[in-house]
Amino acid sequence: MSQAPFHTPLIPPPFLSHLGGRIDEREDCIEVTLELKPEHCNSRKVAHGGVMMTLLDVCMARAARAKRRLDGQDDHGASTIEMKTSFMHPGLGPVLVARGVCLQRTSTMAFCEGEIRDPAGHIVARASGTFKFVNPRTRVTGNDA
Repeated sequence: MSQAPFHTPLIPPPFLSHLGGRIDEREDCIEVTLELKPEHCNSRKVAHGGVMMTLLDVCMARAARAKRRLDGQDDHGASTIEMKTSFMHPGLGPVLVARGVCLQRTSTMAFCEGEIRDPAGHIVARASGTFKFVNPRTRVTGNDA
């Protein structure tokens, strides 16, 4: 009997759910949307950099996973190997939308880009990331060293 994937494509990971984010799979990208709340902001009342990096990480990882499914392979998740982020404009709400695309993938890795825009259309942040597809036989239990 095969095991079901432990990640479901459009169910947000727990941390994104905690933030209140939503994932939408579009034809050409993955979108992650977040309605900014005071707890998402820094002392300057703009989106905290860590919140924005979370949106970028999720949209890129999900783009990698979507590409893998589109290519007819099983989706067991993807782990971030490296991520570079450039912040270009203050993250002003009320809503931020991150869009991620998979530029290239191999059997084990994916190379992705993402960007966040505010309601005025400003590019708030851009990122590139490398992701490793999760081996279904390897599960992290939280007790591993």
